[in-house]
Amino acid sequence: MKEFLLTLLIGIVAGVVDVLPMIKMKFDKYSIASAFVFYLILPFIIFNIKFNGIAWWLKGGMIGLGVALPVIILASRDDKKSIVPMTVMSAVLGTVINTAGYYLI
Repeated sequence: MKEFLLTLLIGIVAGVVDVLPMIKMKFDKYSIASAFVFYLILPFIIFNIKFNGIAWWLKGGMIGLGVALPVIILASRDDKKSIVPMTVMSAVLGTVINTAGYYLI
């Protein structure tokens, strides 16, 4: 139960970190909710996938970017400027999530 709650807390923190700039830039509520839920669920995916031969610190960024790629492609149809920020945030927050999990769980 402790592991589940820590994973959930890491997801909540990552979600808040991602949506705060979106709120400031006045994105619509569906985009904000989608981003929050994405980062809420991402730690559960990252912590339960095992990669052999990959450094622990690299795993989170790879999974975060891989899972976000379909959303990035879809969003880039309407807003070409969003490709880079979404890609960077996916990789960086994925790495931060995995690092938090590595040291806390």
